[in-house]
Amino acid sequence: MPERIARITVPEFAGMKHQRRKISMVTAYDYPTAAVLDAAGVESILVGDSMSMVVQGHENTLHVTLDEIIYHAELVGRAVQHALVVVDLPFPTNHLGVHKAIEYGGRILKQTRCQAVKLEGGAEQADVIRGLTAAGIPVMAHVGLRPQSVHVMGGYKVQRDEERLLEDSRAAEDAGAFGIVLECIPAALADKITNMLRIPTIGIGAGAACDGQVLVLHDLIGLSEGHSPKFVKRYADVRSVILDAATRFRDDVRAGAFPGPEHSYK
Repeated sequence: MPERIARITVPEFAGMKHQRRKISMVTAYDYPTAAVLDAAGVESILVGDSMSMVVQGHENTLHVTLDEIIYHAELVGRAVQHALVVVDLPFPTNHLGVHKAIEYGGRILKQTRCQAVKLEGGAEQADVIRGLTAAGIPVMAHVGLRPQSVHVMGGYKVQRDEERLLEDSRAAEDAGAFGIVLECIPAALADKITNMLRIPTIGIGAGAACDGQVLVLHDLIGLSEGHSPKFVKRYADVRSVILDAATRFRDDVRAGAFPGPEHSYK
């Protein structure tokens, strides 16, 4: 029998900071993609509410429902043997009170093979983070730019309120979060927060000093259309590959060149 690969646990993930091991995290929303990312050896996979934009075609992340994210998380969790899988609590599930957040977070852990949830917010979400962790639901926090609060924030802007960001980050750690995403904040401030906290920081548009980095898969592989944020690095141009393959298939069908004898049964 093939050797079983051990899953990264929440304590192991948190301990990577003290081991000075940089952490890679990528979003995934389905079985085959998650299997490839897991085979690549990324430490964590995020089933993000970004699926609202990159999978469902919406203009922001607010449209994803709890049932939808559970469905996609179950697909991802089924594929993963090694990475820590974290699932976003979709808007507005973490704003409905501690007991509701526990109910919804519990559903995610019970109905998927995933190990933790992520919620946007810092100081104002401390009671929710504390309640979830007390109930046995590991929590990753998310401060800085919070896409679920895009209307309040007036768009997708770099967040520079140092006092607020320090307070949010410290409150999330004190409430029991095992890690924290820092999104779109100045690199020097992210460095300060990273050095202040005992838990790992995962940056996205927050500079190189963070303990790890996360990217949306579709941005990483060049499948997204339109403007890319400054913090995105495209490692492939998959959209062009798919476009070329589909165009050649169309041409072969129109010309009668496909299917050929080698693709037909006798």
